[in-house]
Amino acid sequence: MVTVDRGRYGCLLADGTLAVTMRARELGRRSVVVGDSVAVVGDVSGGPDALARIVRVDDRRSVLRRTADDEDPQERIVVANADQLVVVCSVATPEPQPRLVDRCLAAAYDAGVDPILCLTKVDLGPAEPVRAIYRPLDIPVVESGAESRDDAAQQLRELMAGRVTVFVGSSGVGKSTLVNVVVPDAAQRVNVISTATGKGMHTTTAAIALALPDGESWVVDTPGIRSFGLAHIDSVRLVTCFPDISPGTAECPTDCDHLDREVCTLDAWVAAGHAHPERLDSLRRLLVQRSTVPPVRQ
Repeated sequence: MVTVDRGRYGCLLADGTLAVTMRARELGRRSVVVGDSVAVVGDVSGGPDALARIVRVDDRRSVLRRTADDEDPQERIVVANADQLVVVCSVATPEPQPRLVDRCLAAAYDAGVDPILCLTKVDLGPAEPVRAIYRPLDIPVVESGAESRDDAAQQLRELMAGRVTVFVGSSGVGKSTLVNVVVPDAAQRVNVISTATGKGMHTTTAAIALALPDGESWVVDTPGIRSFGLAHIDSVRLVTCFPDISPGTAECPTDCDHLDREVCTLDAWVAAGHAHPERLDSLRRLLVQRSTVPPVRQ
């Protein structure tokens, strides 16, 4: 499944044909999302008037989820069957948003998806303040600027080889610009898919999967995000989604909610250099919100 847009699904078949499809009634309430492996029947010729039906969605090896915000209990699937997530964050114009980055990283760890951090516009501001926050995580960090975008794209291609990689970032950070450099002729290929589905789909309004030239690597570009809710992750799981901090809970009281600084040992863990203070502050802000989040509807 390479695109989903307003009731039409673009499916790339084994022979390279792009088939426009719709959900079959027998799927019931089962969702179909970008990244899904599906079975289709009907007219799969890919012609201008051809329309096939999706009759089966295969089991997913990973599911990257989010909610609209922390008060919305309805989870939404960003992409299925992804291997890694590139979180794109600019260091200037717009200013970096570590809280949003933390949320995206937590969702990646919850889904079992490997995270990568890409810092853009490094020609307009220093990258080190943001890098320092995430250095204890020991995740790949790629820097991109006006003069280094091609080098950054090559680093990303090497990291993405043979994998399905999702790009996520807020509007204006240069995410789709970077995708256009990483994926040859990305803009033209998006236009081809838009024409095929007849829906005028564009990368800024709907997720789309694009194959790299090796035929084994995929990039999923997603719309710019304003928020990344984590209402689907409970407090216990949320702590494990901060792997630079969670080992520090070993010395906490068994009933510690990690909010009471007088009994919680995480402050000492951070003071010892195992994690950045911004990360602990971000985790605690999320934990405070957990008590007001209603149960998620699966």
